[in-house]
Amino acid sequence: QVQLIESGGGLVQTGGSLRLSCAASGRTFSSYDMGWFRQAPEKEREFVAFITRSGGLTRYADSVKGRFTISRDNAKNTVNLQMNSLKPEDTAVYYCATKDGYIRGAYYRASEYGYWGQGTQVTVSS
Repeated sequence: QVQLIESGGGLVQTGGSLRLSCAASGRTFSSYDMGWFRQAPEKEREFVAFITRSGGLTRYADSVKGRFTISRDNAKNTVNLQMNSLKPEDTAVYYCATKDGYIRGAYYRASEYGYWGQGTQVTVSS
C-alpha cells in the first residue's frame, strides 16, 4: 500500500555533498517513523538515520553523525537525507523505509521497518 521512491543519488568526489529524497505514496505517511539505511557490496544493510513521524526526534549512526541530516515534509510526503563531507566509505545503495510510529522497536534494526524503497546508488570517488 505504501510505495517509496528514492532519488538524488549519483557520483560525487570526496568531500562533496548529495541530497537524497524519498517520495511516499498514500495518505498515511505522517503515521510512520522513517529511516535511511545503506548497503555496500558484500556488506549487511546498515542503519544510517532515523526520524520520528512528526520530525521531532532524529538519530544517526556514529559513522555519519555531524555530516548527514535527515528531515521530512509531511505535507509533501517526503523524507530527505542531506549528506555532506562525503567519504568513499559512504558508497552504497541507500534505502528509505517506514517504521510503525506507534510500536516500540529499535530504530537501528532493519527488521523493524515495513516498507522499503528500491534504493538509489551513491558513489563517492577517492
